[in-house]
Amino acid sequence: MKTLQQQLINYAHYHRSKRNILTHFIGIPLIVYAVLCALARISIVTDPLYVTAAGVAVLITSLYYLALSFSLGIIMVILLSLLSLAAMPVAGLAFIPWLIISISSFVVGWFLQFVGHYFEGKKPAFVDDLIGLIIGPLFVVVETLFVLGLYKELEQQIIAAAGPTKA
Repeated sequence: MKTLQQQLINYAHYHRSKRNILTHFIGIPLIVYAVLCALARISIVTDPLYVTAAGVAVLITSLYYLALSFSLGIIMVILLSLLSLAAMPVAGLAFIPWLIISISSFVVGWFLQFVGHYFEGKKPAFVDDLIGLIIGPLFVVVETLFVLGLYKELEQQIIAAAGPTKA
C-alpha cells in the first residue's frame, strides 16, 4: 500500500492549477454526496441493525483513510458520516425526487471536475489509477487544511515532489 504522501503526491501531479483545485472543492463533495444518496437507498435490515450500502462504503473508505493517516482519517470519518447523514433524507424521498437529486448532484459534480481539468490541461488522476477516486475527497480536505495553515510539513512534501500550484 502506498503511503499518504505517495498517494497525495501522485494525485497532486494532476492538480497544480488553482482553478482546477477550486472546482474540486465543489465537485468532489457533490459527487460523494450523490453516491451516498444513491447508496443510502440500498439497505439491509437485520434486527436490531439497520445497515445501508452508504454506511458500508463510508466504513470501508474510512478504514483506508485511517490506515493512511490517523488524524486525517478521523477528519474524513467525521465528514463522510455527516454527508451520509445528509443523504438519508434524500434516500427517503419518493423514487423520482431521489433519482433527480442523486443524478443531478453527480452530473454537476463531474461537470465541475472536467471543467477544472480543462483549466489544468491534464486528464483526471483516476484515468491512470482508480485509487484516485478515493484519494480525491482526501485531497480536497488536505488542500482545505493547507489553506487554513495546517499540515505545513505535508504541504511542503507535496510541493517539493509535485511542484507549486499555479494560477
